[in-house]
Amino acid sequence: MSQPNAPAEAIERAATLRRLIEEANYRYHVLDEPTITDADYDRSMRELEALEAEYADLAAIDSPTRKVGARAQGGFAEVTHAVPMLSLGNAFEQEGDSDRERYRDVADFERRIEQTLGRREPVFSVEPKLDGLAISLRYENGVFVQGATRGDGAVGEDVTANLRTVKAIPLRLRGEGWPRVLEVRGEVIMPRAAFDAFNARAREAGEKPLANPRNGAAGSLRQLDPAVTAKRPLAFFAYAVGLVEGGELPPTHSATLACLREWGFPISPDVSTAKGFDGLIRYFRRIGDKRDSLPYDIDGVVYKLDDYEGQREMGFVSRAPRWAIAHKYPAQEQTTTVEGIEIQIGRTGAVTPVARLAPVQVGGVTVTNATLHNADQVARLDVRVGDTVIVRRAGDVIPEVARVVDERRPEGTVPWSMPAACPVCHSELLREEGAAAYRCSGGLVCAAQRKEAIIHFASRRAMDIDGLGDRFVDALVELDIVHTPADLYELTVERFVQMKRLADERDGTTPETVKQGKVATKWAENLVASIQASKRSTLPRFLFALGIMHIGESTAKTLALWLGSLEAVRRAPASVLRALPDIGDEVATSIAAFFGQEGNQAVVDALLGAGITFADEGAPSPKLRERLGLDVLLNAAKVSKLGPKSTALLAKTYATVTDLVQAGEHQWIVAGVPTAAATHLWAYVSDPTHYRHLVNDFADMQWLLDRLPAKSAAALPLEGHTYVITGTMASLKRDDATERLESLGAKVAGSVSKKTTAVFAGEAAGSKLDKATELGVPVHGEADLLALLTEHGVAP
Repeated sequence: MSQPNAPAEAIERAATLRRLIEEANYRYHVLDEPTITDADYDRSMRELEALEAEYADLAAIDSPTRKVGARAQGGFAEVTHAVPMLSLGNAFEQEGDSDRERYRDVADFERRIEQTLGRREPVFSVEPKLDGLAISLRYENGVFVQGATRGDGAVGEDVTANLRTVKAIPLRLRGEGWPRVLEVRGEVIMPRAAFDAFNARAREAGEKPLANPRNGAAGSLRQLDPAVTAKRPLAFFAYAVGLVEGGELPPTHSATLACLREWGFPISPDVSTAKGFDGLIRYFRRIGDKRDSLPYDIDGVVYKLDDYEGQREMGFVSRAPRWAIAHKYPAQEQTTTVEGIEIQIGRTGAVTPVARLAPVQVGGVTVTNATLHNADQVARLDVRVGDTVIVRRAGDVIPEVARVVDERRPEGTVPWSMPAACPVCHSELLREEGAAAYRCSGGLVCAAQRKEAIIHFASRRAMDIDGLGDRFVDALVELDIVHTPADLYELTVERFVQMKRLADERDGTTPETVKQGKVATKWAENLVASIQASKRSTLPRFLFALGIMHIGESTAKTLALWLGSLEAVRRAPASVLRALPDIGDEVATSIAAFFGQEGNQAVVDALLGAGITFADEGAPSPKLRERLGLDVLLNAAKVSKLGPKSTALLAKTYATVTDLVQAGEHQWIVAGVPTAAATHLWAYVSDPTHYRHLVNDFADMQWLLDRLPAKSAAALPLEGHTYVITGTMASLKRDDATERLESLGAKVAGSVSKKTTAVFAGEAAGSKLDKATELGVPVHGEADLLALLTEHGVAP
C-alpha cells in the first residue's frame, strides 16, 4: 500500500527537526558543547523517525535518522573503521498496566528475535549503557597501535596519543590466545567522584567547570596536547570487538567479554546474561535500583543477543543491529525555568546559592531546587531569575544547573548578586580575597551553624566537656533546648533527663525501664559536672572553642601570648591583628569580623557571665611596642602608591591620626612623601568612612599600648627552645604538657629535626625516638619533663 505524500506542515517540521538534530550532533561530537538535553534529542529523533515512517517522500539519504552522528572535524587525523561502529536503537518506557505494555519496545525486540530464529526465550548478554565517549582500540600482535573515536560510525579521529594516557587501557595484552589483529570497542568515562573533584578544583582556581562527566570524557580525549588528557581522571570499560584477524573468539558475546577481561581490559562488573523478556526487565530494574549508587553515569542498559551465529542471522537495519537495543532510563538532564535564587547556610557557615525551579522530572525524580555552588559559578553561568536552564542530576548528588539556554532568556532579566546579610541570623556575609565561597560571620548565633558550633565548643581540644557527644548535641538543638554554647551552662540534671525522655519519645526508643518509672540519672550528673569543670579554662582553649574561621590552636595561642586577655582580643581591629606573628590579612579580617557581630559578642558575654575564667590572662606582650604604630594602620589601609617607606616616615613625623590629617597633603610632601602617594592618601582620609575607621583603629591600638608593662619583661625561661613529645606519659596528658611548655616560652613541634632541643619520650615511643637517635638529639623521659616543669613552677 503506497504512503501519502507529505503535507507542507510535515515537510517543514521534518526540516526543522533535521536542522535541530544536525546542530546538536555537531555541538556534541565536534565542539563537545551540547545545547540540548538527551531527552530533547531523543524526542526530536523519534518524532522525525515517525514522520519519515508515515510519509515515504520525507525519507532522505542524508537524514540524521540514517547515520550515527556528525562526522568529527578538527586537528586529528581521520581513521576509517574496518568494521563500522554503529549505534543502537532505543527503547523507552511507555504508559500501560503490564510490563509488556510499559516496555513494549523491548517486548517487540525480543519477540522479533524469537520469531526470526525460531527460539523461545533467547539468551542475551546485558550490561549498563555507559555515558561517555565510544572508542575503538586496535591491537597488533598484542600491542596497542591505534585508538580512534567513533565519529560518524564509519570514520573517526585518531586519538592514540591521548588514549595512551588512560591508565585503564592496556598498552600490551596479558595472557595468551589473542588474535593477531584485534579491535576492542569500549567507552571512556569520567567517574562521578573524579568529576566532582575535578570541578571543585576548577572552581577554586576560577576556571570553567565541566558540564557533566560525559563532556569531561569527550573533551579530555579531544585535547590536542596529550599532557592535558593525562591530567584528567579518565576510566575505560570494554564492551565489544570489531575487526578480528589471525585468531578466533568464543561463539558468544558473554564469553568474549570474559576473554577480554583475561587479556587485561576492564569490564563492567554489572555485565551479566538474561533469558527472555522477563529476564531483560528484571535486569533493567536491578540496575535501575542501583543506578544512583554506581560510581559512573549510565543512561540505560544494553541487551545483545549472546550468540554470534544468531547475531549474523538477525543482521542489521540502516543504522543499528537488529540483535541489540539500548533500554533507556528517564533522562538525568532536563530543561526548566528559574523561578528564584536564594542562599542556604551550611553548618560551617558556607553560603551556597540555590536555584528555585519550576518542577521538572529528572532521572525519575521531581526536582524543584538545584545548587549553583557559589557566587563565582553563578557569575560564570550568568544564571538569572526567569532563565531557561538545563538541570542535571546524577547519582545521589544534589541536582545542579549545568548551563543556561541563552537564546530563551526573557527581556528585562538582571544579573544576580550575593545578599549582604545571612537570611538566618542577619549577620554579615564575608568573602575572603581570592576565595570562592562566602561565609556567614554569625558563628555562635546562626541557627544553621548551631550544631557544629556547639560540638566544636565542647570538643576535647576546646572546652573539653567530656560526654557531650554528637548525639546529645543533636537532641539539645533539635528539641530547642540549646541555642548557643552559653546555654550549656544553664543545663541541670533534670533538664538533661527531660531531653532524653523527649528524644526517646520522638524516636520511639523509650527503654522498658523508663516506662516502669526507673530513670537513671548518673549520666546526666556526670555531664553537668563536666560542663561545670570546663568553666576553669585557658584563654587559648576558649578562643579556639569559639569556632572563629581560620582560628586553630596555634593561632589561638598566638593571640593569647601577644594580647594577653580576652578583652584585648575582642577590641583589636584587623589592622592591629595583622601585626602579630603568623597572622595574615584573611585571619585578621576573620577575627575582627567575628567580634564585630553583636550576636557573637552577646554570646561571649553570656559565657563570661556563666562563670568561665582563664588562669593565664595577663598584660599584652611588651614586644608589641616594637610592632605597633601609625604606620601599621596606614599599611593596612592599602592606599595606592603609599609604600612602607612613606608610612614609616609619616609615623615618625605625626603622633596621631588627627595630627596626620591636620597637617595635610602639602606638609606630607614637604616631609618627604612622594606627590602621588600624598595625593592618594589625601583622597583616602577625605572619605568620612575611611577617616572614622582610622581614628577608631588608632584608639583601639592606643588602648592596647597603654596596657603594656612599663618596662620590657624578661624573656620567658624556655624561649628559643623546641621540644617534641612522643609516646604515652603516665602522669601527664600530652596536651597538658604542651600547654605548660608553651607557657614557659618553648615551642612544641610535631616532628624531630636538627633544631629540636630535646625529645621527651614516654611509653610506646615510635619513629620520633628513632629520628632523634639518628640526628643525635637528646632524649629524656617523663621524670625529666616533670622536673623541668617543676623547676619553673608549672608542674601538674
